[in-house]
Amino acid sequence: MVTDQDDPDFGELRAGNLGVRLARDQAEVDASQALRYRVFYGEMGAHADAETTATQRDRDEFDAVAEHLLVVDHDRGEGAESVVGSYRLIRRAAAARLGRWYSASEYDISRIVAVEGEIVECGRSCVDPAYRTRAALQLMWAGIAAYVFRHRIAILFGCASLPGTDLDALADQLTYLAANHMAPEDIRPRALPERYVEMLRKDPATIDVKGTLIDLPPLVKGYLRLGGFVGDGAVIDEQFNTTDVAVLVKTELITGKYAKHYERKLRDA
Repeated sequence: MVTDQDDPDFGELRAGNLGVRLARDQAEVDASQALRYRVFYGEMGAHADAETTATQRDRDEFDAVAEHLLVVDHDRGEGAESVVGSYRLIRRAAAARLGRWYSASEYDISRIVAVEGEIVECGRSCVDPAYRTRAALQLMWAGIAAYVFRHRIAILFGCASLPGTDLDALADQLTYLAANHMAPEDIRPRALPERYVEMLRKDPATIDVKGTLIDLPPLVKGYLRLGGFVGDGAVIDEQFNTTDVAVLVKTELITGKYAKHYERKLRDA
């Protein structure tokens, strides 16, 4: 059972020995960057430059302005050593400090940015291989839901990655997403012209939908379960050895016990 330990900032949500909360200090941010390095570079085949190899950290200028949502295992300790999952969150004010959004290097997100209200860009999602369980992933989404309703987020968006850059191998997944989950035009991001990759790779009627859904990365499936959409066009990210799709969720569409729970918290406040 998930319990909230310290609302209204939601402090930490707990499920047994696992918790989800925002990073409290630079040491925990550093631990999340080390985890990202192990997953992205050690496991997924991303290409590291000299500095990244030397530090064994995945980090960039966005880390300094972002909030870092962490999954922690209290059996491992209470500080940086407890970090087993991470997700980077950037709101309007944070992006304004740098003058740009991370997703803007791949997509035209002007329609999203034009939406009234708060928005949050999510990225750099990763979980330690030993913790890729339903419980840990549900806890991560509970933390995202808490954050969304705490800050009254109107749209959650970002780039989600499909593993590898072989478009033939990813044809079913890309086609399925484009044919069934394209975002409404008024909020639809579009891959930048110089990076645009057509997502409709084949006739959608020829796809094994059940098998394709099984193959989709858990993060992408999580967005779809929340009523999420994808943008127009994929982008190949050679550095990270991935094929990216823009994802977004209008948070008014989020349903379920976590959303209802935090709606009540805000209403009472």
